[in-house]
Amino acid sequence: MNRKIHPRTFAKGGIHPHDSKLTRDVAITQPVEPERVTVLLNQSIGAEPRLLVKAGDPVRKGQMIAEPGGYVSAALHSPVGGTVKSVTSVRDPYGYPSKAIEIIKEGDQEPAALEPLDFETATPAQIVERVAACGIVGLGGATFPTRVKLEPGKEYRPEYVIINGAECEPWLTCDDRLMREHASEVVSGARWLMRAVKVKKCYIGIEENKQEAIAAMTEAASHRSGVTVVPLKKKYPQGGEKQLIQAIIGRQVPSGSLPVYVGAIVDNVATAFAVCEAAEKGLPLTRRVVTVTGPDLANPGNFLTDIGTPVSALIEAAGGLPEDTGKVVAGGPMMGRAMSYLDTPTTKGMSGILVLPSRMSRRPDPQPCIRCGSCVEVCPMGLEPFLIAAQGEMRLWESTLHSGVMDCIECGSCMYTCPAARPLLDYIRLSKRESRKLK
Repeated sequence: MNRKIHPRTFAKGGIHPHDSKLTRDVAITQPVEPERVTVLLNQSIGAEPRLLVKAGDPVRKGQMIAEPGGYVSAALHSPVGGTVKSVTSVRDPYGYPSKAIEIIKEGDQEPAALEPLDFETATPAQIVERVAACGIVGLGGATFPTRVKLEPGKEYRPEYVIINGAECEPWLTCDDRLMREHASEVVSGARWLMRAVKVKKCYIGIEENKQEAIAAMTEAASHRSGVTVVPLKKKYPQGGEKQLIQAIIGRQVPSGSLPVYVGAIVDNVATAFAVCEAAEKGLPLTRRVVTVTGPDLANPGNFLTDIGTPVSALIEAAGGLPEDTGKVVAGGPMMGRAMSYLDTPTTKGMSGILVLPSRMSRRPDPQPCIRCGSCVEVCPMGLEPFLIAAQGEMRLWESTLHSGVMDCIECGSCMYTCPAARPLLDYIRLSKRESRKLK
């Protein structure tokens, strides 16, 4: 008799927005490769990488073009073979100037790969070194250098690797498709991560609205010791690190602490896939799957994209920008941010491009807070968003620190549920920025 498996979830708060996964059944495809890529120099949390090339230099596909600028930093590699046109300043997705490397595609496109590692003989240090050499960062959006996660320090003792396949953000399906089409590689990447941090147990958390991914990953994991797929309830923000850890291993990460404090190393499924590519094929991180979606797009899809491809080219591959477009968002509707410039290049952290029509782009006029407490009920971190936002509006930065503003994960659940349409997250983000200066 088969026992029913009850999906797990986190304890506090959370919301249930419509998932709007229009592209869940659209296979990963590769759009027309661009003749020119523009690689933003700083694509991870931490120090800016140091340039290794200049205008006129020939480069091979996969060649390192910028080395880490410090311990918390990530290398960059050329997505194409060709010639460096310039090292210049371009606008990032939000309109700010950013240093970048322009490369014209030409000549040989065979990748410059490293020697594959042998799983049975590779040491943890060799795996960590390979992850660093291939420029791998967290591909769930945070872009934290993966190498740093794999070296938590002697005072910490990791017990579990947790692979985040929740993909709770509405509209996005890049992780879902990766798990369905490349389950074996994702599981292999998880095992390389386990070996790197010397643990014997890995959990892969996947929300229950991804039954095909759960089946594919369960089948792939059944052939690998120590890897278990854990079905999760469909509840946002299930994919937050702290929420995922609580749902899967029942431990709560204290305020101001990292997941490894409770024995967990958490990585996204796309990161695990990139680790597999780096270890088993010697390939650096030069491409990723990007979901391009929206209710009025003619050809929404999941595109395997060279990093540095213009966002506008991906939108064209999805059928072009609809006439009534009101907003284009980098990421999903909950944690993504509106873009002001569509010729900006894609980056390692860009998991999705959401094209919204005008009817879905307008915010209602905010009204006075009615003290209903809805934002408190849904906050997954147990905060009082109405209070922090009010303190931020009055520029009481020190008070926001005492109210726990730095614990906010910016999931947007408070704004989603607010009946008065208060711009809670706007003020909280402002407060976090100013509070960092105080700290």
